[in-house]
Amino acid sequence: MSENNQLRDVFDAIADPTRRRLIQLLAESEEIPLHELTAQFEMGRTAVSKHLTILKEAGLVIDRKVGRETRFRLNAAPLREIQDWVAFYSKFWNTNMLRLKQLLEEEEI
Repeated sequence: MSENNQLRDVFDAIADPTRRRLIQLLAESEEIPLHELTAQFEMGRTAVSKHLTILKEAGLVIDRKVGRETRFRLNAAPLREIQDWVAFYSKFWNTNMLRLKQLLEEEEI
């Protein structure tokens, strides 16, 4: 886990395909009410709400009440942790591929 009093690990939060789809929908829009998000899935409002709670615990979703409805928006900042992790392994693989290329070129000589 990282900063901002997150209650849940970001990697754990994005492990589920439904939650990744929710993140995508929220990224494509400024703010979406629960009923509009629910319409995108073959599951009930309660199930979607549970997924949103997990994303909220990871700091990925912010909600606010507007009248009787709750609207959700993406807070992408915690995704930086994932980007940093992937970037580290990207360097690892690039370095190893460069070494492999050098070895293969040496064998050709």
